[in-house]
Amino acid sequence: MSLVVEDGTGISNAEAYISVANATTYHANRGNAAWAALTVPQQEQSLRMATDYMTQAYRARWKGWRSNLPQALDWPRKSVILTDMAINYQIPYYVVPQEVINANAELALRASAGMLAPDLTQGVVSESVAGAVTQTFDRFSPQYVRYRAIDMILQPFLMITGTMTSLGRA
Repeated sequence: MSLVVEDGTGISNAEAYISVANATTYHANRGNAAWAALTVPQQEQSLRMATDYMTQAYRARWKGWRSNLPQALDWPRKSVILTDMAINYQIPYYVVPQEVINANAELALRASAGMLAPDLTQGVVSESVAGAVTQTFDRFSPQYVRYRAIDMILQPFLMITGTMTSLGRA
């Protein structure tokens, strides 16, 4: 089944923000040889998984509102206002920003290497077996996988939430 790419009209069965051909160009321009080594079906699968991750990770944080009720993906969106050098401008309701498209390609490369949101376990600092088994757990180990490069690409389109100021840089 071929990949259905969002074109800005709010397609009800869209699966990705970027086509395989455009993702291939994106990665070739950045020297990401691992992408070229994948088959087209693997690339399509990776783009779908990356898009799924974007929906799960960012849906509650995007600025604005989805443009159409039946659209499958979070973009295009209405009322997304960006500030650049003290000038506010609004993203047209029929546009998927290039940064969102690029993030989809970046995440697809990561998805091709493994799960984007694997189940997590708490880190173990030390273990001992003399007499009784004891373990000391790392209280500060990450509780989720974080893709900082993707967060930085998408930062202008995300609302600042809770204690996470400027994407973790307090």
